[in-house]
Amino acid sequence: MTDLSTLEQEIFSGFANIKSKTELENFKIEILGKKGKLSKLFQDLATIEKDKKKEFASEINILKSKVLDKFQNLTNQFDQEELEKKLQDQTVDVTLPGTNRPQGKVHPVSQVIDELTSIFAELGFSVAEGPDVENEYNNFTALNTPPNHPARDMHDTFYLDESKNLLLRTHTSPVQIRTMLNGKPPFKIIAPGRTYRCDSDQTHTPMFHQLEGLYVDQNVTMADLRGCLDYFLKKFFEVDEIKMRFRPSHFPFTEPSAEVDIGYELKNGKITIGQGDKWLEILGCGMVHPNVLKNAKVDPSKYQGYAFGVGIDRLAMLKYGINDLRSFFESDVRWLEHFGFNANDVPSNYRGLSR
Repeated sequence: MTDLSTLEQEIFSGFANIKSKTELENFKIEILGKKGKLSKLFQDLATIEKDKKKEFASEINILKSKVLDKFQNLTNQFDQEELEKKLQDQTVDVTLPGTNRPQGKVHPVSQVIDELTSIFAELGFSVAEGPDVENEYNNFTALNTPPNHPARDMHDTFYLDESKNLLLRTHTSPVQIRTMLNGKPPFKIIAPGRTYRCDSDQTHTPMFHQLEGLYVDQNVTMADLRGCLDYFLKKFFEVDEIKMRFRPSHFPFTEPSAEVDIGYELKNGKITIGQGDKWLEILGCGMVHPNVLKNAKVDPSKYQGYAFGVGIDRLAMLKYGINDLRSFFESDVRWLEHFGFNANDVPSNYRGLSR
């Protein structure tokens, strides 16, 4: 296990040697980039003992917050120095009309992915990824989808060759197959990413985002699944209590399967999540089908697991009051200015996920 105090000393020693904004940006990539030292710690959570995962994940988030604050302070310092130099070197005509300097914003989908990653890190889940172009076996066959299943039809799936062997993945579930084939149990992952289906209207787009969750170990039950989802939904919607029910359903890759509904009520024309006499379908889940475990070279007589899938775009719409899914992909700067997030407003459980 990484010694966080040693890593903290190393990072803050590095801050002392930074002399310019360029050096600061390069250092930020080294620490917080996709392959950065802090980012790698979240990926390594899967290798840590169960009873230590939650505490270690919390400590990582605290260290990450300290590092982000330091980056922000140094950024402000360099910006101020740059401004003072410009004021000294340039003359300004104060009679000219003022203009607003455009600033970038984090897209709601990216923000929600960060929120979900932060929540599930607290539960010991690590992030797994897979390719958007998938083969038919991982996307359908290994997931116990019969050859005549409607999901395989051309009107639902973007096939890339006549043999129908290559396609744009229709869900992020193939990542669980790749993860299990390339490792040994236990597995505890989330897999956020882009998915593709032939559909387009106010609540569907040909490309959308989905998060797959998978936990495989000995003695895993539906009670574990319910506890996980209860924690996730409370944290994500930032409520103390959440009304939740499981409805029996059917998915080829889980047995038993369920649709999960959460309670809500309408207040002043707005949806309030958590309690109420109305129900809203939020995700699908179930216990991993034994055939899926067999296809992934996992012994179903020894290991069990649960899986769940949730639409990231749908979560963003519910939480942040966005009523048309298509607006996510229209590249409208005005829309992003309204719904976007500050780049330094990184979600963390202990200080709040959202603004």
